[in-house]
Amino acid sequence: MNPKRKQRLIIVLFIVFGCATAIGLVLVALNENINLFYSPTQIAAGEAPVDARIRAGGMVVEGSVKRNSKTLQVDFQITDFAEKVTMSYVGILPDLFAEGQGIVALGRLNADGVFVADEVLAKHDENYMPPEVAEALEKSGKTKDSMSPAPAY
Repeated sequence: MNPKRKQRLIIVLFIVFGCATAIGLVLVALNENINLFYSPTQIAAGEAPVDARIRAGGMVVEGSVKRNSKTLQVDFQITDFAEKVTMSYVGILPDLFAEGQGIVALGRLNADGVFVADEVLAKHDENYMPPEVAEALEKSGKTKDSMSPAPAY
């Protein structure tokens, strides 16, 4: 093989290898930053991965909010009216956080089945519900306003 062709082949191989490496690194980064949504029923059924960053959402169970008077830790439960999941959060909750309201939390499910939230997002007005929470409630056949089955359309 003549030296000019050999040099071109080496350059092309470096370019191909460099592009393949860059694409591989981008795919790994994207895969690690995915935050999949899980409903309380899916979490209780064991479908949610343990120690992976996920989103979970539902309605805050009435009477379940327990605040630690010495720290900012808050323990509460969320439900989709089929199952309940215990959540733990350390920090200041949003002003609109309340029992009976819809929330979405970002965090990790620990080995004990408790969802440890890094961030809690509350609804922004009285008519809004996060789409994932609304879909999970719809699947359970319940509505936010009552514990009776949702009307069929």
